[in-house]
Amino acid sequence: MLKRPKGFNTFLFLKLPSAYLTGVRLKSINNETCVSTVKYKWINQNPFNSMFWAVQGMAAELSTGALVMGYIRETSAPVSMLVANNKATFTKKAKGKITYTCNDGLAIKKTIDAAIATGEGQVCWMHADGIDEAGDVVSKFAFEWTVKKKKNKKITS
Repeated sequence: MLKRPKGFNTFLFLKLPSAYLTGVRLKSINNETCVSTVKYKWINQNPFNSMFWAVQGMAAELSTGALVMGYIRETSAPVSMLVANNKATFTKKAKGKITYTCNDGLAIKKTIDAAIATGEGQVCWMHADGIDEAGDVVSKFAFEWTVKKKKNKKITS
């Protein structure tokens, strides 16, 4: 499993610059849980004096996707990953520092293991709740991750 958020944030800068520039950061990750944060600022605002919904979505997706990537990396098997669907609910204006936590690490591990064992695509819904500094829920996200073992390509000459 990924253990170094700093290294992952470098990956974010290089491969997902829009997330990095808007302030999305991975804070912690272990086998069960991943935490990401984003702070309200000029670059991620909407016209209503709160954080743009898509920036919240990037932070929430990171907290689920980092777990998926970590377990795929751990298996050393060629596995593809893709968000097939997502749902979001917004309950309060997002201002200040918002922390997204996903506790579905063991569920995605089981899903990836099943994809490798069966060779069939598998689906796992993962959830991330955004909590502001006052402890209030500002948004709830759910992502339907699909994982599938890649087929070996035969090289013919």
